[in-house]
Amino acid sequence: MNKRIKTTVTIVIILFIAGIILYPKLKPFIAKQFGQKSLQTPMLRQGMQKLNATGYLISPSNMSEFVKSTGTLKPDEEVDLSFETSGKIVGINFTEGTRVKKGDLLAKINDQPLQAQLEKLKAELKMAEAKEYRQRSLLSKDAISQESYDQIVTDVETLNADINLIKAQIAMTELRAPFDGMIGLRYLSEGSFTNPTIKIARLIKTNPVKIEFSIPGKYASEVRIGYPIKFSIDGISQVFDASVYAIDPKIDINTRSIVLRALYPNRNEELKSGVSAGITLELSKISNAVAIPTEALVAEMEGEKVFIYRHGKAQSVKVKIGLRTASKLQITAGLNFGDTLLTTGILQLRQNIPVVLDSVIVNK
Repeated sequence: MNKRIKTTVTIVIILFIAGIILYPKLKPFIAKQFGQKSLQTPMLRQGMQKLNATGYLISPSNMSEFVKSTGTLKPDEEVDLSFETSGKIVGINFTEGTRVKKGDLLAKINDQPLQAQLEKLKAELKMAEAKEYRQRSLLSKDAISQESYDQIVTDVETLNADINLIKAQIAMTELRAPFDGMIGLRYLSEGSFTNPTIKIARLIKTNPVKIEFSIPGKYASEVRIGYPIKFSIDGISQVFDASVYAIDPKIDINTRSIVLRALYPNRNEELKSGVSAGITLELSKISNAVAIPTEALVAEMEGEKVFIYRHGKAQSVKVKIGLRTASKLQITAGLNFGDTLLTTGILQLRQNIPVVLDSVIVNK
């Protein structure tokens, strides 16, 4: 039984080897008998079929790179209010959370000792000025020396200086608003003792409002004073427009970013300081660019390529990429205006494969 199996296997192997040797000589005869068409593999027949694809007519485009960042709204002006001197608070003239004007008297420290000193100095000045008047008359008649007259003039000037000093000290007992704004919460009550280190309240001006944010340092040369930005606030559907008014002259060595500040009018004070804002800047504006959809690009080890439609077939073209955005790519070499780019069936496209265009999208 084993001998018979071995004989059968040997015969099969011999016939297989003979078939391989004789096939090239028998192929023309087989083709003549059964027809060449029947010898074509399914893959070959598939290769002869035309591939349906969508075209994209390349025309001049305007491209921009959008840089997004996150910023914070800050008040235009903000200050912690405190007295310049120490003393007992004898008056508070503001209501928390109300609007005040520049120069409004907000609070007052006891200044009675200073007022008394001022009255005394004014009386002394009045007497000194009268004496100076009499001495001037005597000097004109050579009744007194020039030295005596100069002494009384010095006394008058000294009294005026002392009066100005007392007035300055009295002014320090008054807490006035340094600018228009909204005053916050009060931290002391009337009758409390205060000094320059104790905060009375906070004054904030949010008309206009500042937006502080940062962008990668590589864009520093593209942003100038007055550059427009757009920003949005969580919970508000409106998109706001602002303009850059200040640029930090130094790039942060840790983050390699640069800080900018923009200004929004906020005339109705609808935006509050301290909230987060989503920032969008339009940078790297390019006119008349050769732009293609990102999905049309084929990345290979040797570089990037695309397929264009030419004479009914797909043609592979090597390209160089410039500006990249979320939906488009700028092509700096390889394509020209008027070329028809193939944007669908990318995985099935091959060099010189027949293509039928279902539609052609015209870039606008």
